[in-house]
Amino acid sequence: MILHPGIMALLVSSALISIMMFYAACYGILILRRWDITSGSELQLALERRTYLISTIVSYFLIFQLVSLFLFIQTADSICHLFVGAMCAVGTLTVSNFGYTVLFLKVATFIMAGLWLILNHTDNQGYDYPLIRPKYMLLLIMAPFTVAETVVQGIYFTGLNPDIITSCCGTLFSQSSRGIAADILALPVTPMRILFYVCMAATFAFGARLLWEGKGAYLFAGMSGVTFVVSIISIISFISLYFYEMPSHHCPFCILQREYGYVGYPLYIFILSGTVAGLGCGLLQLFRKKESLDTIIPAVQRKLAAITVISFMLFTVIVTWQILFSSFKLDSY
Repeated sequence: MILHPGIMALLVSSALISIMMFYAACYGILILRRWDITSGSELQLALERRTYLISTIVSYFLIFQLVSLFLFIQTADSICHLFVGAMCAVGTLTVSNFGYTVLFLKVATFIMAGLWLILNHTDNQGYDYPLIRPKYMLLLIMAPFTVAETVVQGIYFTGLNPDIITSCCGTLFSQSSRGIAADILALPVTPMRILFYVCMAATFAFGARLLWEGKGAYLFAGMSGVTFVVSIISIISFISLYFYEMPSHHCPFCILQREYGYVGYPLYIFILSGTVAGLGCGLLQLFRKKESLDTIIPAVQRKLAAITVISFMLFTVIVTWQILFSSFKLDSY
């Protein structure tokens, strides 16, 4: 195992989060079975007192869960020099078969953690714990993912061997490679650029409708999810080329490095925060008929829609600025 501050922080924090999530999930089962806000029983009073404490603690743990995604990527990038053939986080993740599994699990738990925080924030504004069951149901769904992430991440980090020769990003993200990366690179660039801007424009339009009319939450949430997928594909397909100013460098991780001004971090933060906020609008729409949330949910949805629109707009501005003012012109290749 490689001793590195980032690795130790990830292993310890992940273990603590899993323990807390397991405890909260066990408590959630009791909530789902025995919660009755109309009851004045001793059990109900104990549940009400304890749920506030647990929700507060879980909130802090899940905030770090959001941060851990970027800490994981940064750690993988910072130790790439230890492996022969690695040039960025791609090489580190490729050292083991578990590297990308951890990354995908972290993205999944990032989205679920964000949605839980939205539910919890909304629930705390109601006078009768209106979302107590949905948010603990989501915790029950999240718990296996966080435990799996902890186990797989532990296997991945403890199994890292500096003697292993790995692959660089130029090998993985090339048209001669196999798998999803090769399929993305095979997509025609011009249609991908059009699709990217159409998705962004549609998301802005649906977001404006939700902001002004309070309608179309499900459509906006669905469009936010589609835009997330299209944006990630676009980064690999053509956006990254304008930052590297090279026609064959498609790596979605190198833009996180100092040579490119760490621009990848704000790009990924904007697209992830916008996606979570957009999906949150659709999730809250399921509970619009809750009497105690009649005026609260529309206000929260408008705030979330604003976050999504602003986040996606900042992402688009950065990308478009680079495309327009970069000395690299893709059409000339």
